[in-house]
Amino acid sequence: MSLKHAALTCFSLMALSACGQADPGKAGATSPTYARLLQTLYRNTVPTVQPAALAQELSRPAGPLLLDVRAPAEFKVSHLQGARFVNFDSLAQEKFVGVDRKRPVVVYCSVGYRSERLGERLKSLGFQNVRNLYGGLFEWVNQGYPVYNSQGRTQNVHPYSVLWSPWLKNGRKVYE
Repeated sequence: MSLKHAALTCFSLMALSACGQADPGKAGATSPTYARLLQTLYRNTVPTVQPAALAQELSRPAGPLLLDVRAPAEFKVSHLQGARFVNFDSLAQEKFVGVDRKRPVVVYCSVGYRSERLGERLKSLGFQNVRNLYGGLFEWVNQGYPVYNSQGRTQNVHPYSVLWSPWLKNGRKVYE
């Protein structure tokens, strides 16, 4: 699925939501409409990890390597603490030299579509334990987990585009 097709799918699901067809979901839980969107976007080629499970893993001394595969402006606004930036636009050229192929890796983007592509790339390069953050940064923030920028913890989140912004329920939407 292309990003354009993904955007059309998103628009269709937002239209359903606007018509009263969607349940906003419970606090800390993925909304049913967002879950349907993710189901249409994901190829299920990379296992997912729920935000709560990742938060637990990150509280341990030897947590997974976090790879954020968004645009530079998105990463600058906010990201998971300790995440390494990987530019989606140059993903095909990235070789990940010096990264242990046995180390657990969690990839993420805004909703999980671009990060699933990164996960596929990592698996093709011999990485053995790669997971995609379910629902991406949006779901992480929607469930109340923190994000950071160069100054520290922040409420700011880049919503990728106006079309995707309705899926971000928490945080302060910042387009930079």
